[in-house]
Amino acid sequence: MAHGTSGRIVIDVDPAYKQELYTALTGAGLTLKDWFLRESQSFCEEQRQPMLLKLEKSSSPSRPSSSPRS
Repeated sequence: MAHGTSGRIVIDVDPAYKQELYTALTGAGLTLKDWFLRESQSFCEEQRQPMLLKLEKSSSPSRPSSSPRS
């Protein structure tokens, strides 16, 4: 894939998906650029400093491996 210097990012997607995405973004009050910048900044930050422990994995209480059954 070519990487130009213009600052533009161009991707080809299925037209039906494009419409679905724009509908969802409009419903959320976002533009594609706003959404992309937010998500890409978050992704880049995570790549620079990955979390050591994911909260969703550590938030569930551990259960004993063997429990009496009735």
